Amino acid sequence: MSHLAYLLILVACLLGTMPLEAVLHVHVYAQWRRLAASVLPVAIVFTGWDLFSIRQGLWRYNSHYLVGATLPGRLPAEELCFFLVIPICAVLTFEAVLARRPDWKR
Repeated sequence: MSHLAYLLILVACLLGTMPLEAVLHVHVYAQWRRLAASVLPVAIVFTGWDLFSIRQGLWRYNSHYLVGATLPGRLPAEELCFFLVIPICAVLTFEAVLARRPDWKR
């Protein structure tokens, strides 16, 4: 079960923020182009950073907590998912706060 730990944490993050979309109607997923424009640059930069760090021997992952699927450059699939999931959760949370506090400036 521990080999699913990283993946389960990411799923929990998504499940924890999904109600924000449904209950507060922030329409983050409906604006998928805008969401992609926010998330993809972050994912690209940090994926590159991880690939560089792995190649240089500066960074590694404990396989005990991973499912074992790796992408080119020995990047665990969960790590790429992290760079997508966490920014999506952040955008959902940010939009939910603004939905509840429209007087706050962006």
